[in-house]
Amino acid sequence: MSLFRRPKSLALLLVLLAGTLSLSGPQRALCAPDNGGLTLPQGFCAVVLASGLDGVRHLAVGPSGDLYAAVSNGGDGKGVLGIRDRDGKPVEQVAFGPSGGNDVAVHGGYLYLARDNQVLRWRLTPGKLAPEGKEEIIVDGLPTGGHSAKTIAFGAGDAMYLKIGSATNSCQAADRKAGSPGQDPCTELERRAGIWQFSASRTGQGLKDAKRIATGLRNAEAITIQPGTGDLYAAIHGRDQLADSWGFSDEISAENPAEELVRVQPGDNFGWPYCYYSNQYRKKVLAPEYGGDGRKVGRCAAAKDPIMAFPGHWAPMALAFYSGETFGAAYHGGLFIAFHGSWNRAPLPQAGFRVVFAPFADGKAKGSYATFATGPTPTDLRATGLAVGTDGSLYLSADKNGKIWKISKK
Repeated sequence: MSLFRRPKSLALLLVLLAGTLSLSGPQRALCAPDNGGLTLPQGFCAVVLASGLDGVRHLAVGPSGDLYAAVSNGGDGKGVLGIRDRDGKPVEQVAFGPSGGNDVAVHGGYLYLARDNQVLRWRLTPGKLAPEGKEEIIVDGLPTGGHSAKTIAFGAGDAMYLKIGSATNSCQAADRKAGSPGQDPCTELERRAGIWQFSASRTGQGLKDAKRIATGLRNAEAITIQPGTGDLYAAIHGRDQLADSWGFSDEISAENPAEELVRVQPGDNFGWPYCYYSNQYRKKVLAPEYGGDGRKVGRCAAAKDPIMAFPGHWAPMALAFYSGETFGAAYHGGLFIAFHGSWNRAPLPQAGFRVVFAPFADGKAKGSYATFATGPTPTDLRATGLAVGTDGSLYLSADKNGKIWKISKK
């Protein structure tokens, strides 16, 4: 099975992705007439850098500007796609590594790949797109099942942070069964639903070698380090089925719990499964599995609140602080957040399916967020990855769309 569904010829693919060149504005930007199907703010444009990718997930940019993408269904044992981009044109591509990858990151001269059960790395050679030498297994034997996809971020020194999602929706005795009580204590918190710190350089590590940094994060699929401060941020997928399992109204169940953007510090507890953040009351409330009614706080008074809350079930997938200059001062230091869209808002319309921008000032969130990118229909864009290019552009991937876009300022 080929990494690309179509076209099968790499040469033909490069021709089809060439796009049309626009020289509008003070910098050079490659713009498709329809922005590759994206709707963007005035003054921005986009081109499809790659398409036909089966399950493209997270993105990373190397020091020389090369783009790397994790491809979960790459086939042929190829789970990483490398693209050398020149002004929005893919002039070179390479696929390598095992399939089933979810996240990629470049750190300390290495390319890292997070799979469901392990983290691998390859040494990068300056000037070369493909890594050289044999892969190293940095972490192995990670728990799988449930929210099994892993994401990584790198802090100061040798710190590698790894997200391990929960095995269940809300730690019920019978997962996702109406009326089933929550397990108390929830023993899966010992190995799941948190963020752990590993060594970025030591091979052969297991979960026993790691330090748990934070707990009570049901599925923090999006994690990143803020440039300058070195702070760790995460966006959390909230629990499902308040209406189906516990009789909440369809309207309350669609909007709750919030999808949370959080600043993570050592020792933090964000409350899952005992608590969730209510968009209705703007506070952490007790989950119904543990005696909650949608308003009662109880033990949740001790759970850490988010710095920003989003509508329920939007499914945040990726975070990217914008450290470039080309988008203008209003964007510098702010945060792009990619949402995959919902499934659990029915019978209300599904929502999410977008990229938003949240301004930051002096390292802290400021004001509200605004939609930055959507697809041609309200539910078309299934965004999964973000990365800021060395030229100040923004790369965006979407797994169900099978595409990677390059977004530029005109």
